[in-house]
Amino acid sequence: MQNNMYQLPKDHLRHASAPAIRTMPAHEAVIEVLKEQGVDTIFGYPGGAIMPIYDGLEKVPHNMTHILTAAEGGAGHMATGYARASGKTGVLFVTSGPGFTNAVTPMADAQGDSVPMVVIAGQVARSLIGTDAFQEVDATGISRPITKHNMLINDPARLVSQLRQAFRLAADGRPGVVHVDIPKDVQNADVTFGPDDHAFMSPGVTSLPENYHAAVQMMRQARKPVFYVGGGVINAGAEASATLVRLLNETGFPATSTLMGLGAYPTTHRAHMGMLGMHGTYEANMAMHDADLIIAVGARFDDRVTGKVKDENGKRLFAPHARVIHIDVDPAEMNKIVRADISLYGDAAYALHNLREAWRAQPKKPAKSRLKNWWAQINAWRQVRSLDIEAPNGEDIRAQHVMMKLGEHLVYLPDYTVATNVGQHQMWAAQYLPFKKPRQLMTSGKVGTMGYGLPAAIGAKRARPDAPAIMITGDGSWRMNTPEVETACRYDLPVKIVMLNNNSLNMVGQWQRGFHGGRMSQSTFANSSKDFCAEFRAQGSNAKAERVSDPADLDAAMKRMMAYDDGPYFLEIKIRNEDCLPMMPAGSVHNHMLLSPEASARLKGLAHG
Repeated sequence: MQNNMYQLPKDHLRHASAPAIRTMPAHEAVIEVLKEQGVDTIFGYPGGAIMPIYDGLEKVPHNMTHILTAAEGGAGHMATGYARASGKTGVLFVTSGPGFTNAVTPMADAQGDSVPMVVIAGQVARSLIGTDAFQEVDATGISRPITKHNMLINDPARLVSQLRQAFRLAADGRPGVVHVDIPKDVQNADVTFGPDDHAFMSPGVTSLPENYHAAVQMMRQARKPVFYVGGGVINAGAEASATLVRLLNETGFPATSTLMGLGAYPTTHRAHMGMLGMHGTYEANMAMHDADLIIAVGARFDDRVTGKVKDENGKRLFAPHARVIHIDVDPAEMNKIVRADISLYGDAAYALHNLREAWRAQPKKPAKSRLKNWWAQINAWRQVRSLDIEAPNGEDIRAQHVMMKLGEHLVYLPDYTVATNVGQHQMWAAQYLPFKKPRQLMTSGKVGTMGYGLPAAIGAKRARPDAPAIMITGDGSWRMNTPEVETACRYDLPVKIVMLNNNSLNMVGQWQRGFHGGRMSQSTFANSSKDFCAEFRAQGSNAKAERVSDPADLDAAMKRMMAYDDGPYFLEIKIRNEDCLPMMPAGSVHNHMLLSPEASARLKGLAHG
């Protein structure tokens, strides 16, 4: 059997000049390892059990920046935003007890969305573990289900090697979170620090060449193929995205993206049918349903994409006519939800390269004539224009128009990042904003964390200081973000915040109206007189804020926001309260969609035409 092992890209390996072997306190060795790993930014919040490591930050010469946040939760999301925007591993420092538990949600969020992060947590001294000591919790027990790996370092002699291993594990294969719990007395023990002699190569499972040739034969036979693209392509680096674009151009196949896959190829590409799934476009969901071949790349058939997969008799309802080629770096994702006809294991850059080479090697058959009818059908579905809404009436502002207007400002920028909270605004941003390249969208996918947006935007701005950082939020999610405004002010990070204010938790409200008999239980902020702008300005002299309620004022306000770079800018926009559509109801089949009145009328007209 051919050995088809794949060497990780060089940026996953840290080959610093070999340090001399020396003895030092463990808390100093932690800083030396971070330097060795190429860390330039640490996010965190000090406390009793991690004080020695913070002391190491002062004792050891380094060029790293530590961002002191308002709370550990914000620090964790900043590390995630930094990692997503940069492609590097995020680093988080927290203390024991509540410091660690405040970081649990960011850890679960990063793990769920395959973001590399190393969490270095202080722990009470070894003699106190298990005694219910002050600020002691079973951190490794708590973190086990929400991390890729965790370790409690009881032996000081193993600290350096285990911390190095943590960075390797976080970035290798499917990225994730590694939690390193270090008791306080271990931090103060003397350890040996020397060269890292463990050159690292991913031992991940890969597929044999004949599997790629079989996949290409399937692709050349297909009459209704679809590329289904997920966040694994973005995690695999720029070359994965570039190879995917080449394949789209060479095959002529249509493509659709998950929420996490937006930006893996330009959303302006002619093959792009829009995002698919619960709030995906009509054409994307219909194409997936009617496809005879799905090439899933770095996607995991999440329930928000598939809807109801099988009926009570086991008959497949999701893409019932399609054969499936599944590319993924994580073997555990294969056949978990949808059974693949061909499974191609490996990093997406490696797998897409092999797939393209196999495509180019086989005798070429004209694809345009074979796909002519398929593209005609897709273009007919596109005529429903499921995201088009009525023109502004001059009386109120619709969230969709806000996103369209923001998109007009972004499309001409060479680079930018967009971070969102979770709710209707998140879906509107995904539906309407342009994403031209990988690592432009920071959003909480698997866990759906409402307090994610602002700290993620701060982390992204720290990672890419020359790229404007825009954050999209609703008023409900924003209430979970306000402590970190002061962090942005303190570090002069000009994050631009667009808040869509309908005075409600309207994604909850949408479900209550549609699926809970209209019983609006605790989804509106009744009698709220909160002045968001005044509260924002109070966080720092460089914080600017304004409110817009007249559609005629929107464009000028957005220009002012985009032009301001001396600190954070807050643009509160009062919007109409309405549903986010299209929508695939939970538990429904993925081609059964609720459309806007405008799109429904167009669909009816096309059917009668």
